[in-house]
Formats: sequence, structure tokens, C-alpha cells
Amino acid sequence: MKGICRIVKILFENGIETVESCEGGKGHFYSRPTVVFCGHYDQGFKAVHIALENGLPVWQLRRRYMMVHGELTGPLWEIVFLPD
Repeated sequence: MKGICRIVKILFENGIETVESCEGGKGHFYSRPTVVFCGHYDQGFKAVHIALENGLPVWQLRRRYMMVHGELTGPLWEIVFLPD
């Protein structure tokens, strides 16, 4: 198993509730491999810890709010990885 599927599997098996993911690159929504997940404040740090323990190339951790139909929604977490 390669790429974003492997990353999602590792996070999910360790209690991270993923919402969406993208392999990243030209023609993709995200420019780098990204996993979006939900959870309280500590979940972001937990996800980074899990990723680093498993040798995944973490690049960024983000907290995101979005406007949907004029309403602020979120927050969600985004963990961004360096491409293979």
C-alpha cells in the first residue's frame, strides 16, 4: 500500500477520524498529500505524533474553518505531508 491510502490507514487505526484525503499534485485540490480530520484541540498533536512514530514525512499541521452557505463551519484539522 502506497501514498495517501497508507497514511489514512495508519491514522485511522490509531484513532484519528478522517474526513477526506488527497494525494496532492498537479490537478488535485491540494498541492501536497493532505489528510483532513476532525477532533478537539489535542487531536492535531496526536495525529502528528502518530505520523512521526510511523516515519511519515509531516510538513504542516493546520486548523481550518470554512464558510459554507454564508456560515462559518469547523474547525477541522489538516495534516500535510511531503510528497514521496
